[in-house]
Amino acid sequence: MVEDWLSGRRIGFPWRSRRAALAADLIALGRDMPEPLTLDLSDDDAARWGALYVTEGSRLGGVMLARQVGEGLPKAYLQSGFGPGEWRDFRHALDAAAGDEAWIDRAVKAAEVVFALYGKAA
Repeated sequence: MVEDWLSGRRIGFPWRSRRAALAADLIALGRDMPEPLTLDLSDDDAARWGALYVTEGSRLGGVMLARQVGEGLPKAYLQSGFGPGEWRDFRHALDAAAGDEAWIDRAVKAAEVVFALYGKAA
């Protein structure tokens, strides 16, 4: 899981795990947490920010999807979005962390790897 990979790594943004919310939704559906997929990323600042961009960005989509979940169905994971101004704060922190063109390329590559992993998990 991407959050497992991110935890314990130094990142200049106070991200929050949604693992407990996902586990609660799965339990409510009578399902177990699936085995984590392998994440193969270099452990550098750019890769961490690229991975975090995907996980934090998915919060925005989750809030939109939560509105479409039927009444009585679990949606804690989807509803764990941002508080007021948090997405803006994240974007500013990412912009401040961004380095040269090579840094940006590494961050984009990491984001692509994480997007592909999310697709595989789906």
